[in-house]
Amino acid sequence: MTVTADIAVQRDDAAVRVWLYCLCALIFAMILVGGATRLTDSGLSITEWQPILGIVPPMSDAAWQDAFEKYKQIPEYQLINKGMSLPEFKFIYWWEWGHRFLGRMIGFAFLIPFLYFWARGYLARGMIPKLVIMFVLGGLQGALGWYMVMSGLVERTDVSQYRLAAHLSAAVLIFGYIFWVTARMGREHVSAPPASDALRLSAIGLTVAVFVQIALGAFVAGMDAGQGYNTWPLMDGAVIPDGLGVMSPWYLNLFENALTVQFNHRVVAYLVLVWALVHAILAIARSEPGAIAVSAGLLAVAALVQVVIGIATLLAHVPLSLALLHQGVAIVLFAAVLWHLNWLVPAPAPDRR
Repeated sequence: MTVTADIAVQRDDAAVRVWLYCLCALIFAMILVGGATRLTDSGLSITEWQPILGIVPPMSDAAWQDAFEKYKQIPEYQLINKGMSLPEFKFIYWWEWGHRFLGRMIGFAFLIPFLYFWARGYLARGMIPKLVIMFVLGGLQGALGWYMVMSGLVERTDVSQYRLAAHLSAAVLIFGYIFWVTARMGREHVSAPPASDALRLSAIGLTVAVFVQIALGAFVAGMDAGQGYNTWPLMDGAVIPDGLGVMSPWYLNLFENALTVQFNHRVVAYLVLVWALVHAILAIARSEPGAIAVSAGLLAVAALVQVVIGIATLLAHVPLSLALLHQGVAIVLFAAVLWHLNWLVPAPAPDRR
């Protein structure tokens, strides 16, 4: 490949990277809007799934009244929000509509540039399957979102915490996959000193731990477990509170006992923080100054900030602003650990067209 052609390839790759990082930003916003939808109890306000027609909100008084009447038929209204006014309904409706609308816009933000880049020959051969996987995962995530909503329309007054955790975990995985693929594109032309296998395995384990912690946070949100036991460092007056295993069989406590769910979220937070700090110390001590050491240090700082925000959120009884900040920094932490891992894995060979 000539120098001119190589420069053109790098230019095309840079355009694709900007597009994919913009998609990551949109998914980040989607996760935050989803969090706000959950925290404002807005997720069940739209009781139908209309992938195409649903993009248009109610445009008349009659349409608003029709949507409100449909909401009145579900248990959440009948048992919790009975007597809600139409303006109050509009407030929760707009949160859920905004969440679904943003999901649709992400689909367009993916598909239109994808077709353009494909037609112009900007995409390397190896990128096509990865982009197809991204698109399919996005469509499945929309279906999973409706599956989650369905769990709160008949017998429950809220959505299943299991389905909520699955929905958030899938969103984080999609974000992580796009972020990783994009970061690896950037590594093709930038080298880093070789890393030890132990450091690489530690980073992989830390990545898994951060993801598990985010999933545990979804169970906390799904059960409103953060609304209780709002003390720190003790929980219910003890380091290890009573009642962690009162449900039978024992494993139900992990997902359905609010005390245990919050306790597990706390414990894994401590684990992630200590792990990130020790990992950063080792990475800085054993690596040459550069991307590995810097990314490890930033990862440790992100973990510390996240724990501080989590404690503040708990002590303040989960206000919307702090809760969304806590969720947003969790995604930043996940991106940070992926970015660090990216420097520990050898750079991929250039993917020629």
